[in-house]
Amino acid sequence: MSTLEVGTIAPISGSNDVTLGGSSKNIKFASGTTVDFSTNTPTTTLGSTMKNTPAFHVTRSGNQSISNDATTKIQWNNEILDSDNAFDSSTNYRFTPQVSGQYYLCMHTRLNTGSDFENNYHAIRKNGSDVVQSYFKQVYYNGVECSTIVSLNGSSDYVEFFIYQEAGSSVDLDSNNQNTYAYGYRLIGA
Repeated sequence: MSTLEVGTIAPISGSNDVTLGGSSKNIKFASGTTVDFSTNTPTTTLGSTMKNTPAFHVTRSGNQSISNDATTKIQWNNEILDSDNAFDSSTNYRFTPQVSGQYYLCMHTRLNTGSDFENNYHAIRKNGSDVVQSYFKQVYYNGVECSTIVSLNGSSDYVEFFIYQEAGSSVDLDSNNQNTYAYGYRLIGA
């Protein structure tokens, strides 16, 4: 291996680019090297593996009635963010990313019950089967969160969010965007 020592690398006259490496080659920095961008503001172009997309953040536009003693799909009908148009907020209320990878998924809900009750859970489902469940005791107007990391194939896998409650009668899922929401995004490099 040869060592090239220079103070500045600049493109040749008439060119705007300097290419380091070649096709399928890596540029490596020695251990302890600091890359300093503080003296100027570089423009970077990241490949798809360096973005946390597809990503979504959804809420409810109004309360949703959750039946007693039944598992109910949450109808996320208000999109705050849908980077790749991968969330269906009008028909199936599901996330189908179309890009394979590991995804972080989270839901947070609050039921408007007016009293405490038991036997409740959240479920995040992949292709109709529970990936993770979060059991909880509903305490008057508290919020509950459920999250997981799941592998999605990017072509046919989909994710949906469910809630079960046993208050003795139907209760409303709070539509306040600070209390009831779901979001997810692809993890960089995963």
